[in-house]
Amino acid sequence: QAPVTLSRARFDNYQTMATFARALGCEPTAIRERNEMNTRRPSRSSVSHRGRRVIAAAQAPDGTELARVLEVAVGAAKEGGIIMARKVGADVIKTKVNARDLLTEVDGEVQRIIETRVAEAFPEHGFLGEESVAAGKDASADALRDVLRQGPNWLWIVDPIDGTTNFVHGMPLSAISIGVAYKGELQAAVILDPFRDECFTATLGGGAKLNGSPMKVGEESTALEAVVVTGYAPTDASTDVMLKGMTALANLPVRTIRMLGSAAIMLAWVACGRVTAYFEADLNSWDTAGGALLIREAGGQMTNLVGEEYDLTTRPILASNRATHAELLACLMVSLRH
Repeated sequence: QAPVTLSRARFDNYQTMATFARALGCEPTAIRERNEMNTRRPSRSSVSHRGRRVIAAAQAPDGTELARVLEVAVGAAKEGGIIMARKVGADVIKTKVNARDLLTEVDGEVQRIIETRVAEAFPEHGFLGEESVAAGKDASADALRDVLRQGPNWLWIVDPIDGTTNFVHGMPLSAISIGVAYKGELQAAVILDPFRDECFTATLGGGAKLNGSPMKVGEESTALEAVVVTGYAPTDASTDVMLKGMTALANLPVRTIRMLGSAAIMLAWVACGRVTAYFEADLNSWDTAGGALLIREAGGQMTNLVGEEYDLTTRPILASNRATHAELLACLMVSLRH
């Protein structure tokens, strides 16, 4: 089979998009609804630029405001991280979508800490936390859509424990993820790994940092050099997509493939150069919002699995160091056709 070469993998034709939507276990109408919502967004005083929205300069948050938002986000995450580190291995209190989708009492406890700190500092800001939304991708997509359409300009998108299965089993590989958006555009991000005492931060236009020091994506230039990570999804449809992708990448080949169980940490690791790329078939906004800004500010790239630039409504993702993105994306796209 001839290799696929993509310099800019982007599809505007609805039928082509529908084919890939079905491969990802989505209905084509979901693509249409997302496009319709994106079409309406420019009415919120924004303009389109290179495939993503940007806030008009006169209305963008200033540096002082962003610094305050980041300060509160870091403080809240660290406070929650103390609880996480103390209670790792906590019992499951219930399952959500199925037995792979776990919930502990610590998830809610950490979210309440963060939500309280946000309300104290910014009572006018909106808050979307995983534990406040019913289980399932439809509920999460609806909650995000509603708050983007009707909510306040500022929105905090929070996963109190990303990597709950690892957390439950006593594996110190989970994190708190916070993304803060203004009029739908990510402005600040924090991913806190309390077990390694690592705090990954970014602000829009301000770069990305690890414990206060600048960080950047890795320098791998080809797929053969790439360390690629994926996850094990809570649904069979999403897992099938990822297993097909792993097989295709192994045959490409890439240097190695890992499944480590925390989207937030993997995105942070792409941003700091520990791994080259990360892909998943279906993630919620709270899984990806913080990591997406980290990667952008660290020089990387994040798209969906048909090459469209990431926004908060994106569910299937490929995040990379940018240099390997086209080659990895082409491989994954071919795998989804079969």
